[in-house]
Amino acid sequence: LQITDIDPIKYNLLFERFLNPERVSMPDIDIDFCIEGRDAVIQYVRDKYGHDKVSQIITFGTMMAKGVIKDVARALGFPFEDSNALTDLIPDQLKITLKEAFEQEPKFAELVATNPKIAKLFDLARRLEGITRHASKHAAGIVISPDPISDVLPVYVPPKSTELVTQYAMTELESLGFLKMDFLGLKNLTLIKRALSLIREQHGTPLVITKIPLDDKATFELLSRGETSGVFQLESNGLKDVLRRLQPACFEDVIAVNALYRPGPLGSGMVDDFIERKHGRQKISYLFNELEPILKETYGVIVYQEQVMKIASAIAGYTLGESDLLRRAMGKKKAEEMAAQKTIFVDKSLKRKFPQKKAEELFDLMAYFAGYGFNKSHSAAYALIAYQTAYLKANYPAEFLACLISLEASHGEQMAFYIHEARDQGITVLQPDINRSLVDFSIEDKAIRFGLHGVKNVGLAALHTIITEREKGPFNDLYDFCKRLDLRTCNKRVLENLIYAGAFDTVPGNRHQKIEELPLIIEKALERKKSEKTGQMGLFDSFSSQGTVIDEGHIFTHRLEWPDKIKLEKEKEALGVYISAQPLDMYASHIAALQALSFEQAGQKPAETVVTCCGSIKTHKVITTKKGDKMAFALFEDYTSKAEVIIFPKLFVKAEALLSDHTIFVIRGNVETTPQGIKIKAQSLIPIDAIFTQGICQKVILHLPDTLDKKLLSSLKQSWKPGAIPLEFSFTEHGKLFSLATK
Repeated sequence: LQITDIDPIKYNLLFERFLNPERVSMPDIDIDFCIEGRDAVIQYVRDKYGHDKVSQIITFGTMMAKGVIKDVARALGFPFEDSNALTDLIPDQLKITLKEAFEQEPKFAELVATNPKIAKLFDLARRLEGITRHASKHAAGIVISPDPISDVLPVYVPPKSTELVTQYAMTELESLGFLKMDFLGLKNLTLIKRALSLIREQHGTPLVITKIPLDDKATFELLSRGETSGVFQLESNGLKDVLRRLQPACFEDVIAVNALYRPGPLGSGMVDDFIERKHGRQKISYLFNELEPILKETYGVIVYQEQVMKIASAIAGYTLGESDLLRRAMGKKKAEEMAAQKTIFVDKSLKRKFPQKKAEELFDLMAYFAGYGFNKSHSAAYALIAYQTAYLKANYPAEFLACLISLEASHGEQMAFYIHEARDQGITVLQPDINRSLVDFSIEDKAIRFGLHGVKNVGLAALHTIITEREKGPFNDLYDFCKRLDLRTCNKRVLENLIYAGAFDTVPGNRHQKIEELPLIIEKALERKKSEKTGQMGLFDSFSSQGTVIDEGHIFTHRLEWPDKIKLEKEKEALGVYISAQPLDMYASHIAALQALSFEQAGQKPAETVVTCCGSIKTHKVITTKKGDKMAFALFEDYTSKAEVIIFPKLFVKAEALLSDHTIFVIRGNVETTPQGIKIKAQSLIPIDAIFTQGICQKVILHLPDTLDKKLLSSLKQSWKPGAIPLEFSFTEHGKLFSLATK
């Protein structure tokens, strides 16, 4: 089936983990495909086994905590923003109930007690919670039957579809004995496919991903630095920290990390033991010498389910089929079954001359780890994809990131994050260009060119029309573009967003001129098209001395470009990210001097840590407390991330006027990372222009050069004005460092 390209012999993967003579149930087959090829696979299965014998599977959507709040709020006429604010309070926990949300978030009880409308909403929501809301098609499940599906199962045709879907869900189908498979679309496989295509295009030679070395130095250096944003399965901040501590040096380490980074192993201390033993800081010991070949690769820690199976085989003489049943029994942790299994294990061990006490100790150890152990076959398969994406990022960073950003083009915050990641790696990201950009992000002179698909409200139909027309020759100006394209597909909204995004910056006119005069340009272009079609003179036409119509194009009226603030805000609205410049860029030296953290870095600190950050304010909402005082919740953003800043009444009195008059602020306060995002309880909030006058700096130290003269000292003296911040000079004399405070 080529479910995976991993060599099972080399990595000690056991076939009996999936199929063995003792197994009664059908195998559970899950296969990941590139998201662009999944539909072709389903079509192949239909063609091979018969369209009437292959069906997708129904799934039932229920009214869970967030969904039921939104549905009831809509029915009661709540504004969209209010229902969103309520659902944002619900912790991001899988299958969380309203009862659990109330227990975890005290604000709910307060809102219900003080607001009758919200009390009514929650009363109705509690009664409706858990009810089936709708039926839809399962994202991955396929059922294959030897007989026509409609003869053996009730079927259903989803709205806006002609495909048959079974009326029984997954679990019911399995209990009836039908063969179910999961055909999953995995974005990372698409990323690898696109990156390989771009590498071939840029370097002229194809890279065969299945033949890359699994001991690549650059790849392991990247993993050891924790620079794994965009790397499959290794993206979270926690995993980056584990990688930095572990310093993986071989592919087996990547397999182990994939298996270990789960709640059970993390909570049990297995991860710490694994890292300490790898670096020789903790002794590795084995109950029996026979365990060393099985546990050596994981430094004596039982990490995989397959290791449990092999131990049962090596010590108690189980067949691998029997050991798989033992593993499953251990995973279920049923007391009676465990006691019976322990007796069998110890008896078998005694027959093989192993001491009873140690055999009992080993069984208890196996039972403990079996609850946390992970399927090595899964872990190895996923580790291979993780390694492949890490290899591409380490060795072909521009191509990898261009494809990664393209895949995230519809998710503004993720796209912004990866664009900043590219810049951090020294890769220039060029703004969109109507004459150079492709649909997806592309490589241009070792830089990444912004893809037109990343511009909001510009559909693929419009983009393909633009690219096709551009093949006939570049667009000379905005009028030429409007004249050559179908303005029903590339309508005014599409054009406005392309202008705001900077896609027309390389043709005549500034953004302000193009937006102001766009209606006139469109009118001229339509009139010109009409006159060319009918042969009649248009309203805007003029004639040459020979009597032929002259197309004079469009000459812009003189207008100054928008101020940077307006220009960049419009650009951000169109792209979801600043490209031509960033409001924080002009304050880079201030931010460096303050050693301000990004919001993302602040979010990785322990709760209540006092942090200093810098960001631009996007929105703020003022509320009145029970005591009648005003306070505010403000949304700030920096290069890659956002944070909610809570401004309590005492600080709000000082900051109220500043919030409307300034954009960039230095925020100092206590950080907390919640499921809804990063929150900072502000202690101070100062416009960045005022940091040297409002006391956020405790001291300014000026480092003087080694060669000093009177002229430099005189100019320094004249340039400084008296202020609130203490100034100190530091200088070196006769190899010693001296400090001199000013009065």
